[in-house]
Amino acid sequence: MKERKAWYVNGFMGILVVLLSAGAGAFFFVQQQFIIGVPFILAVVILASGITIVQPNQAQVVIFFGQYLGTIRDSGMFLTTPFTIRKTVSLRVRNFNSKKLKVNDVEGNPIEIAAVIVFKVVDSAKAIFDVDHYEEFVEIQSETAIRHVATKYPYDTLEDVELTLRGNADEVANELARELQDRLQVAGVEVMEARLTHLAYSTEIASAMLQRQQASAILSARKKIVEGAVTMAQMAVEQLERDGTLELDDERKVNMVNNIMVSIISDRGTQPVVNTGSLY
Repeated sequence: MKERKAWYVNGFMGILVVLLSAGAGAFFFVQQQFIIGVPFILAVVILASGITIVQPNQAQVVIFFGQYLGTIRDSGMFLTTPFTIRKTVSLRVRNFNSKKLKVNDVEGNPIEIAAVIVFKVVDSAKAIFDVDHYEEFVEIQSETAIRHVATKYPYDTLEDVELTLRGNADEVANELARELQDRLQVAGVEVMEARLTHLAYSTEIASAMLQRQQASAILSARKKIVEGAVTMAQMAVEQLERDGTLELDDERKVNMVNNIMVSIISDRGTQPVVNTGSLY
């Protein structure tokens, strides 16, 4: 099915014709000229059945004895084909908030995920005839797409070299929107935006994953501290040798570097040991 324009004319003109036909029919009935008056009354009934009102940002699908005649997208009052069924389809932009879904990421970790889908109907014929209850179709396909995308990536990674659900929210949302568009095209629906609204580890592993993240943060911080300490020790030795302030042999250089590293890396404040000389 593909949407096409239905036949219709201005509804006020239709109302005027209906009133004129009703007046003419009443006049001939009063004159007891029933043979002439009956066609006017039939015309009133036939034309009145074709009067329809379309609200802004809505469309009416016109069906005549099981045959699709077209769609009225303009807002206002119109006269269309008599004895037709008109089904209203909203063209407004709508949101669908999914439930919190419990799925496993690509590494098998249980996570909770939810998303909001912004969509609108762009083909009323497909929305009415190609699927049953397109609103429910959007909900079911949205949850299916969210589950599928969530299982393709890890929630997080320690190396930060992969695409992750937590670290690449924009990329994940774009892929979710593309997959949804492919799934909902059959229903004449356009996906305008898809965004994750909730993402977290499942409750049974949340504490363990928090400890892993804390350990990862500590290791990363230690790595930075060690790199900085090595650089500072190198600078200290090079500057002392360049200025000629002290002449240090290899053993004393090792001791000085060791003291600098300990003082920088230590969690607690270091206490200097003063060398006062030797007993001998």
